[in-house]
Amino acid sequence: MELSRNRSPISQNSAVIFPRLESWNTMTKVATIAADVNKKRVLCRVSMEILIDNFGEMEEGPLRMLATNRIYLQNAARRLIEMNAFEEDGSIIIRAGDIDKPVGQVTSS
Repeated sequence: MELSRNRSPISQNSAVIFPRLESWNTMTKVATIAADVNKKRVLCRVSMEILIDNFGEMEEGPLRMLATNRIYLQNAARRLIEMNAFEEDGSIIIRAGDIDKPVGQVTSS
């Protein structure tokens, strides 16, 4: 089963759904959330560095940080999907400028 091969254009009527699927890769230090677009799975990735830069340090660990800030990551992923900003493998990479920071959020220096 190919999880991240959605290369077809996204239309205005496309539904982007975010199931509660997330993972953390300890080797690459990358978090992944899943999106379903037109019944196809798209993996949306964000590095720990970007998470810390945008949301600050969290003692609970990366998956807790991901869960706590999920809405901001989903909004960023949705915009990237709507812009058809897919990587070669069909995934989405969320970068620092893609995330709308919460009002009053302090970032680490």
